[in-house]
Amino acid sequence: MIGAHDGIRVYAWCEPTDMRKGFEGLSALVRNEISEDILEGALFLFTNRVRTRAKVLHFDGTGLCVFAKRLERGRFIALWNISREDRLVLSRQELELFLQGSHLIGRYRIGPEPMTKEDLAVRSVS
Repeated sequence: MIGAHDGIRVYAWCEPTDMRKGFEGLSALVRNEISEDILEGALFLFTNRVRTRAKVLHFDGTGLCVFAKRLERGRFIALWNISREDRLVLSRQELELFLQGSHLIGRYRIGPEPMTKEDLAVRSVS
């Protein structure tokens, strides 16, 4: 299971990616295009133009991990046809469904938005 806890952020890059990219190339995409810090521990999903390959980049606290999947039949959903943005925020469960071939990803939320630190902040009562 990629990303052991449910609260982990997942960013899907909604443009085709050259799957020859490895640790450095994908990290550069995260830094320069997605504008996120790879060291924060989020998961970053990339797919190729023909949608038969996907990679997930993750910093697990000790180093970078690249998880790769090649479909033998079928295609992943075209994320660039779903989102008007260049990235899509998914839950870890949605990432798993994507990697299993679900075509609902990005069209319907399967759960509530993750809570942020601001949601959990104690508010003073006046």
